[in-house]
Amino acid sequence: MKKTKVMIGLSGGVDSAVAASLLLHQGYEVIGGFMRNWDAMANNDILGNPTLLDDQCAQEADYDDALLVAKQLNIPLYRVDFIQEYWDHVFSYFLKEYALGRTPNPDIFCNKFIKFDAFLEFAKTHDCDFIAMGHYAKKIINTNGHYDLGTSYDADKDQTYFLSQLSQAQLAKTLFPLADIEKTEVRKIAKSLHLSVASKKDSTGVCFIGERHFKDFLKNYIPAQRGFTIDIETGHTIGEHQGVYYYTIGQRKGLGIGGSRLLGNDRWFVVKKDVKNNILYVSSGEDNQHLLADSITVSTLNWVNLPPVVGQTYQGRFRHRQSLETVVVTALDDTSMTLRFNKPSKALTPGQAAVLYSDKVCLGGGLTLDVFFQGNRLN
Repeated sequence: MKKTKVMIGLSGGVDSAVAASLLLHQGYEVIGGFMRNWDAMANNDILGNPTLLDDQCAQEADYDDALLVAKQLNIPLYRVDFIQEYWDHVFSYFLKEYALGRTPNPDIFCNKFIKFDAFLEFAKTHDCDFIAMGHYAKKIINTNGHYDLGTSYDADKDQTYFLSQLSQAQLAKTLFPLADIEKTEVRKIAKSLHLSVASKKDSTGVCFIGERHFKDFLKNYIPAQRGFTIDIETGHTIGEHQGVYYYTIGQRKGLGIGGSRLLGNDRWFVVKKDVKNNILYVSSGEDNQHLLADSITVSTLNWVNLPPVVGQTYQGRFRHRQSLETVVVTALDDTSMTLRFNKPSKALTPGQAAVLYSDKVCLGGGLTLDVFFQGNRLN
């Protein structure tokens, strides 16, 4: 019988390498696909790029690692460039959101449009039945015959937050070999197979771009525009900022206002950004009311399988690795949703993903649009 054919996204990291080995062990015909989605020179990635003067760029080093893993596992490796697609569908959105004063998460749209869309179409041209990724997530068959996106066995590594914009069609064609395995076990398997990436550090930073000195990185695309930093309580100007786009709600470091005896000993936090007038508002104290929210509205909705029910209580996540928070869906239509928190949540930011969970199933979610506290709009 013809084996089921799977293209695994080989990134040059340990997770995808072990995922490929597990697929082989399970009897699949496995081929590898390496995605190159960023060109630093073509994309003017100069400021804030710590790898600019390296003999080899990070993506080429990752490709070499992926190629060596493919040779060790005796599978073919295909290389594909999605540089234009990444710019059009991920990075342009990323820049647009920052220019509007919001805080986007590019990893979510990288998954939606690149890893599980463009890459899936590429896999189909090689007659693959499925794609697979080294993500920590689980595909579950629901009683309605469709698929749910379940959280992974390793709760600390769970990546369903980043997969919350996937469609039913994308999930149906995807395998997650690491669904029921802990990261420590992944390392053990890699070492037992003598894989070259067994001890390689996990990638961090912006999806497919990597670690950057973020404020300087943004200056490549959004020019600095200095303005006033104002205490939202008193209206007094207490400093200057380099551009409201470069800051996020809840940020306390890099504000340039610390150490002044006139400002007291409390820490200062960004609480509001006025993009039109180029004003950065701050307030002191970790639990000041300007950092707290009791409800939010959410747009750009996507439900992996079934939508939530108005009036029902769910668990919500609003930043990766953040603890789940209890929320009630108070309004829902095709374009937006309103969530009410069981207790006030801190430093919620427009643009960030708002993702709902029920019994270890990620329902999906959308993007935070407006943030409210006691009926007042904070952003």
